[in-house]
Amino acid sequence: MGVIVVVTVNEYFEGKVKSLVVNSAEGKKTVGVIEPGEYEFNTDGPEAMTVIAGMMSVYLPAYEEWEDFGAGSSFDVPAKSVFKVKTTEDAAYLCEYK
Repeated sequence: MGVIVVVTVNEYFEGKVKSLVVNSAEGKKTVGVIEPGEYEFNTDGPEAMTVIAGMMSVYLPAYEEWEDFGAGSSFDVPAKSVFKVKTTEDAAYLCEYK
């Protein structure tokens, strides 16, 4: 008898942002892809975001301006906040929920 693995796929903004949910011993994480565009996200809890491919410009109220993050760079998103992301090319990310 085989093992059944269920992967949850989340889609936002008419499918332009997609993420796969990973439940690990360290907690919930998502790995996602963002198509070019500008998007606004809301958070419940704190998140650590790492760009794994492409470039993302991010606007958090604490920055008071857009800041660019390329592959390998990370940023933290406070709980109960709103942040904006814009891309001019496909980008991929890892989101770790704290």
